[in-house]
Formats: sequence, C-alpha cells, structure tokens
Amino acid sequence: MDDAYRRRHMYLFLLVLVVGTQVGFQGWRTLFNNFAVEVGGLSGFDVGLIQSVREVPGFLALTALYLLLIIREHRLAALSVCVLGLGVALAGLLPTTAGLVFTTLLMSFGFHYFETMNQSLTLQYFSRAEAPLVMGRLRGAAALTNIPVGAAIFFLARAVGYTGMFALLGGVAVAAGLWAMTRDPSSVDIPLQSKRMTLKARYWLYYVLTFLGGARRQIFVAFAVFLLVQRFGYSIEQVTALFVLNNVVNFFAAPMVGRAVNRFGERAVLSVEYAGLTLVFAGYALTDSGLVAGALYVVNNVLYNAAMAIKTFYHKIADPADIASGMAVGFTINHIAAVIIPLLGGLLWLADHRIVFLGAAGLSLASLLFSQLVSSELAKGPARA
Repeated sequence: MDDAYRRRHMYLFLLVLVVGTQVGFQGWRTLFNNFAVEVGGLSGFDVGLIQSVREVPGFLALTALYLLLIIREHRLAALSVCVLGLGVALAGLLPTTAGLVFTTLLMSFGFHYFETMNQSLTLQYFSRAEAPLVMGRLRGAAALTNIPVGAAIFFLARAVGYTGMFALLGGVAVAAGLWAMTRDPSSVDIPLQSKRMTLKARYWLYYVLTFLGGARRQIFVAFAVFLLVQRFGYSIEQVTALFVLNNVVNFFAAPMVGRAVNRFGERAVLSVEYAGLTLVFAGYALTDSGLVAGALYVVNNVLYNAAMAIKTFYHKIADPADIASGMAVGFTINHIAAVIIPLLGGLLWLADHRIVFLGAAGLSLASLLFSQLVSSELAKGPARA
C-alpha cells in the first residue's frame, strides 16, 4: 500500500480506539467521584489510595515492550481497549474500596497500555510535521466523544443507576476493541522497533519534563474534581455539565494546539502551558468560589493539550527505532511520582487542601524553568531520520 493509504488506515484505526477509550474512561471519570462518595462512602484518603493504585499500571507501562515480543503493537492496542472496557463495566458492581481498587487496576492497565501504543504508532506512522496535527485531531475527537457521553450520563444516570451506566459505557469500549482486533493497519516499511528499555543521556530533558508532568498531572486528576464535589458540593449533574463544557472547548482547542506546535515550536507552547498551570493551581488553592474552581478546571484541561509538545520534542531528537521504547519508558517515568503523590496528597488533604494544590503550582514552575532548554536540545540536531 502507498504511504497516503497507510496513514489513512492507521488514522481510522486509532480514531475508533480513541473514541472507544474515551467513552469508557471519561464515563468512569465522570461517575467515579460521586459513586465513591454517595454509594461507597469513601473518604479523601480512600480516594487518594485508589488514585495511587490507578497509576501503578502506568508505572509498569514499560512491560508493554515485553508483550511486543509475542503480540504486534496494533493488536496490543486493540486488546488493551477491551481490558479497559471490562474494568469500567465491572466498577458499578463493586462499590467497596477493595472492589474499586480491583476494577480500577483492570481499567488502568487497559488505558495505559493503549495510550503507550497509541502514541508510539502515531509517531511511527506520521512525519514530524504531521504528528502534532494528528495528535491534535485525535484529542479533538476524544473531546467531541466526551460530549455525548456526558449528555447520556446527565439524562440517564438517575434512571439507569451507577451499575447500569458503568456497564453501558464499558461495553462500548469493549466493542471498539473487538472491532479493532479484526483490522490490520500495520506496514512492513516502518522501522523495526527496539523491544528493550532504552535510556539514553541525550533524551534527559524529555525524561525530566515527563517526570514533572506526571507528578503535576496526578494531583489534578486525583483532586481537582474531588475538590468540586467535597468542598463546593457539585452534584453528578453539575460535574457532568462541567465535563461537557470542558470538552466543547477542547474540541476546538486541541487541534489549535497541534498547529501551534508546528508554527511556534515546542519551547513556546510548553512555556505557555507551564506558566498557565502555575497560576491555575495557585487559583485552586486560594479560591473560595465553586464557579471559579470550575472555570479553572476547564482552563487546566485546555493547557494540558500542550503536553503533546513533549512527545513531538522526543520525536525530533529520537532514533526511529527508539519510538516504541521511548513511549513506554516515558509512561513509566511519568508515573514514578504519580504512584506516590495521590496517596501523599490524600494525607495532606486531611491537614489542608491548599497544600496539595500549591505543591502542584511549584511543580509547574519547575517545568517552566526546564522547558527553556528545549530549543538548545533541538539545536544539537535531529537524530537519524
């Protein structure tokens, strides 16, 4: 097949899996906090524990390299989405802390393995100019998918109940994974990928930015919505409405960020992201307004789209054979702190929730400082094309 057909085939394959993943994962995120509080009666510490456990599969993402010895990347991507859907479907049946730990682990293994394969396949099959555009479009499609998911939860949650909603949303993800299992969008022309963990000194800045991003991101994931529910009393309908608004905004913002990476470069895009996040997290800590906190949540997600610039930065400095390894190692580095921080944050939350968000502001400031070195690393010249 020619290059254009190969890229279209891979794009459609990834698009279907991204949509399936988002139906399951966004549905889980929307329902989880209210389900944990209203049905499970979980405390902030319990939620922090579960969120810490949720990041263990991300820490183990490098094990995907060993699975690639027995299964091809696109097959692992499809299988991972099936596993994600199964974890979501079972969540409503097990409302205890132990039960949610189990189903969250299952869901998370599927999510993190798919994201590793998704990013790897995108960087392998699309050029350095195309990759940020494709990432932006896929993130835009994910945001668009989240809108009907939010609408369905908003109108059906009370009638169907948590158990039914988890089962329905997980089932859609499983169906997408099963469809993808019947497809083969791969090409023999793609450089053979290394099947071992590769750590190279010239990738050091990619590793540092990835580590800081993981630590900061997990504070947001674990506690931003929990802040809205516990401190400001957001109902399931209000959380869902906020998610819908967030995804409408990101449907337009994500492709724009992809174009901005090509126009202004990684350093400029990352600088805007990190400066903005420093202010956002400080705002979380200081605000006494639920409306302001909700607005900060939307701004936070818009800025998070810029994280794709870390991947495109790596794409420009990496050997072609290191793409799959780099994505797997990156996920593991991203989750070193993420395994610990939600649990630590849960403990700090008991003392004062502001400490948690001020810590995230400090991490954002550190990222801003390191991001100023991106241009100098790129100036050393690209890796082998």
